[in-house]
Amino acid sequence: MGFPRLWAALLRAWGRWTARPGPRVPGLPPMAGNKVPPALPSHQPDRKGRGGWVWEETEHPAKRVKGGEDEEPPRKLPKRKIVLLMAYSGKGYHGMQGVSAAGQVVSLKVWLIDDILDKINSHLPSHIRILGLKRVTGGFNSKNKCDARTYCYMLPTFAFAHKDRDVQDESYRLSAETLQQVNRLLACYKGTHNFHNFTSQKGPREPSARRYILEMYCEEPFVREGLEFAVIKVKGQSFMMHQIRKMVGLVVAIVKGYAPESVLERSWGEEKVDVPKAPGLGLVLERVHFEKYNQRFGSDGLHEPLDWAQEEGKVTAFKEQYIYPTIVSTERDERSMAQWLNTLPIHNFSGTALGAADTGAKVPSSLEGSEGDGDTD
Repeated sequence: MGFPRLWAALLRAWGRWTARPGPRVPGLPPMAGNKVPPALPSHQPDRKGRGGWVWEETEHPAKRVKGGEDEEPPRKLPKRKIVLLMAYSGKGYHGMQGVSAAGQVVSLKVWLIDDILDKINSHLPSHIRILGLKRVTGGFNSKNKCDARTYCYMLPTFAFAHKDRDVQDESYRLSAETLQQVNRLLACYKGTHNFHNFTSQKGPREPSARRYILEMYCEEPFVREGLEFAVIKVKGQSFMMHQIRKMVGLVVAIVKGYAPESVLERSWGEEKVDVPKAPGLGLVLERVHFEKYNQRFGSDGLHEPLDWAQEEGKVTAFKEQYIYPTIVSTERDERSMAQWLNTLPIHNFSGTALGAADTGAKVPSSLEGSEGDGDTD
């Protein structure tokens, strides 16, 4: 029994006791009827008369417990397993994947209070938003249940201009022929390949260096603030650290004329190939896929499929308001792509880098971090 209920019970017991006659206590008038004896001075201790205890109330009266002694206390809402659809701009913020995100998904248990999304967002800055919520099974884990991830990489199209042109020619516009060449090269990544040359600290014979790419292509270009951009999308079961940036970097080097197309095939062999790493500015986590979960639970009548179709408008609006403008303005201010393009001539695409070409040993690097489940730059 909690202290408030115990205190109330004592007060009720005191009321019942004073309602019946009792023996006279020296110094007090006889107790009769419903009269309550006056309180003794606060300095006197509780005293026991012949008929029972004389309880002295020297403090403020306790609050009455609503509903009586036998009422059950209000029950807490049970916690439920949910997933949250998150979006955030990666500028000045090291996100879960190390990049910007338009469709990150996290799982957790919460009390499903009213207006929970509005209340969470009220405590977040405008460039970090919760866009949606869905109930999931009790054992769901957003990381372990993920079947694939889709990333996009936004870059100025002058990155594909031939190496003989100005490194930052803002008047450059991507031709249909060059776009076709870019997509032909990007399609070469589809399927399962040994990507040990596209990450750090992976040896050529490590099974975990083999990754499966479902699709990779470049969308039609568009103009922002007088500068033309294009978005490359890639969907894969999983990615290693730096993998996507190096996949983009190698295609850019081939299209510009710094590397032969044969280097793509050679990069999947055991030789250590010097693959350039494109800047991290344009990398965005677009979507997290849960196909197997949706097949099993998405139509069972109890759970919703994790497809976020109703949130597509919010996702697009967030990208247009926060992610794309940040990439455009940062590219203009810091010229990260132009500076990186100036480093391509120093790469030796015909030779091999130093490394354990004939062993399965890891190749450490003091300049790059450890691997992750996504491209964590």
